[in-house]
Amino acid sequence: MKVVILAGGKGTRIAEETVTRPKPMVEIGGRPILWHIMSIYAAQGLNDFVVACGYRGELIKEYFASYFLHHSDFTINLKDGTRDLLSAGAPDWRVSVVDTGLDTMTGGRVRRLKGLLDGGTFMVTYGDGLGAVDMKALLAFHRSHGRLATVTAVRPPARFGNLAIEGDRVREFAEKPQAGEGWINGGFFVFEPALFDYLHDDAVSLEQEPLERIAAAGQLMAYKHEGFWQPMDTVRERQLLESLWHSGGAPWKLW
Repeated sequence: MKVVILAGGKGTRIAEETVTRPKPMVEIGGRPILWHIMSIYAAQGLNDFVVACGYRGELIKEYFASYFLHHSDFTINLKDGTRDLLSAGAPDWRVSVVDTGLDTMTGGRVRRLKGLLDGGTFMVTYGDGLGAVDMKALLAFHRSHGRLATVTAVRPPARFGNLAIEGDRVREFAEKPQAGEGWINGGFFVFEPALFDYLHDDAVSLEQEPLERIAAAGQLMAYKHEGFWQPMDTVRERQLLESLWHSGGAPWKLW
């Protein structure tokens, strides 16, 4: 099964990090967040990726084009350029990197990939969010209901710290807990090929007309994920993910 990663946006809300690189190439623990997302899938047996590029997409192409070189040890004969491989540190992934246009919207990016998706069920997620999602359970849920689409529903991280107060005394302080109520779109979609009937041009946003119409037709189901999920929309959120990684207990590290 192919996994589409939407990696073409300009990341204007985290402009401090995206002036010279696309948002999915912003690093967590010395690796692009894109690599972390792919590793979540690959750890669960899903390793055939299609990366939909746009803004500064050449940097994503260069990253994967030179991945084997940068993560392997070798001896090179400078006279003729021949190499003897000493050790290979590259994962067993198949990665298609596709320019889907600078200003193309999310639905339009998926639409441009139709010819690469083999006419079967496929997965889609964003290139800027991490979650400890059980992919096997997600796929089993999708197959069990037989509808066109599944979205992973998550609890939004609260914007502010939570205070439990008794009188004037703070009984408990929790820094940015998960919100206790409500569900939001967390990405990690599963789609059937009929999705393409709703994607008419580059200007269509997946999250607007297509999913609204699919939901109205009773064809959109929600897989409720109660575990860790965190987007990277701000520098502070990048710093949070960085600190979790360096703590040795990153919740999304399933590999």
